[in-house]
Amino acid sequence: MKHKLLPLLVLVAALSLASTAAYYSVFGISKLFSAQTTAVIIMAGILEASKVITAAYLERFWKTIHWVRKIYFVSAMIVLMGITSLGIYGFLVSAYQETAYKMQAVDKQVEVQIKKRDRYKQQVLDITKEQQDINTQIVQLSEGLGNNVVQYTNSEGQVITTQSSSTRKIIKQQLESQQARRDTLAIKQDVLNDSVTAIDLRVLDLETNSDVAAEIGPLKYVASITDQPTDKVVNWFILLFIIVFDPLAIMLLISANKALAGGGNQEESKAERVKAPTPEPSPPSAEPDTRRRNKKVKGSKWWS
Repeated sequence: MKHKLLPLLVLVAALSLASTAAYYSVFGISKLFSAQTTAVIIMAGILEASKVITAAYLERFWKTIHWVRKIYFVSAMIVLMGITSLGIYGFLVSAYQETAYKMQAVDKQVEVQIKKRDRYKQQVLDITKEQQDINTQIVQLSEGLGNNVVQYTNSEGQVITTQSSSTRKIIKQQLESQQARRDTLAIKQDVLNDSVTAIDLRVLDLETNSDVAAEIGPLKYVASITDQPTDKVVNWFILLFIIVFDPLAIMLLISANKALAGGGNQEESKAERVKAPTPEPSPPSAEPDTRRRNKKVKGSKWWS
């Protein structure tokens, strides 16, 4: 039982891989021919099962199969492995495209938010520039208000210093107008800054907290460190899947078949041969029949 455990585990792994590969392949091919989905699923499913059976048959009867059938079986199995890999590729690409479309929608939303944020930032810059001009004017008006001095000599010959009430009134009105404008701009600037902050938080939420970002985040990270487009990195990833998926399933199936047939327990077979009694010589009358059977086997046709 202990000697059979590892071959059984290998067989389970092989059948699991082959079944998973068949599932992905069948549904991947069905998406390529969506007009006849049911018929394509039946056809591809039977081909997948036939491929597995062909691999097991070749492993078990390789020495007795005619070379013409060997060539055909091996060629058919290689073609079916290519079809399986193509179906898996189509399935995974289709699954990625659905995520990529969602990611593009998120990117569009982020782009719109960034453009809106840039407009707000430009308005903040314009307000800041205007505030600087207003502050300069307020300083000048304050100085003008303080320097609004009129001097004249009265009838007694004394120099009288006073302020022009009309000029003072005009300067004061201008000063109040500029101060009011400065306060209005400050309120508007605060509103714009709050809007910019809110947009930054919204963009951060779109880029990090969405399901799509969680799915494709590792791939985008790999794309950033390799300086390659995300689509190209995904294509590499899918090709790596294909290289080890169906071929590994076939190799494990062949290995499990060989192990279950007794090829993997060499020590036990050697011990049994040592303990086995020496066979008695066959009677002379059996030799001609054996030779005839050997001749029939050697002269068998390729289709037998």
